[in-house]
Amino acid sequence: MSIEDDIALLQQVPLLGVLGREALRILAIGAESRTVQPGAVLVSAGELADSAYVVETGSFHMETPGGRDGIARRGALLGEFALLIETRWPFTATARELASVLRIARPLFRKMLDGYPEVAERLRRQMLADCEQLAEEIDAVRAALAKNMPPATPRR
Repeated sequence: MSIEDDIALLQQVPLLGVLGREALRILAIGAESRTVQPGAVLVSAGELADSAYVVETGSFHMETPGGRDGIARRGALLGEFALLIETRWPFTATARELASVLRIARPLFRKMLDGYPEVAERLRRQMLADCEQLAEEIDAVRAALAKNMPPATPRR
């Protein structure tokens, strides 16, 4: 893919799309493209995460140690927290077919943020909005569960 194609892909990623074209250009130039064979593990749960991946082509089966699973397809950002902090992979990602990803290393991402403080502020605001949205969704689930649960019986 060309740099312009990579920028267009990064713009489609909700968290990265807020960064703006110049910041995305830096990430696209510095990102590393990787091909992943069918059945190959991209990342394993519990391993240190020093980068994030954006799915370019193909898809990945995502499975947590607790048994939850899902599918990541084109435009999915895997490991967004690893862009900012030292963390571990919370899931194992296995290619379902021939796939390709863009690897964005934490040092590249942080250096880009250092050079563009206004981008860092936009990212902070977006992450705050995402957290607020998640909190609202959790509250809605709690309320729905509370409606469907019988009242607690006092213990004696």
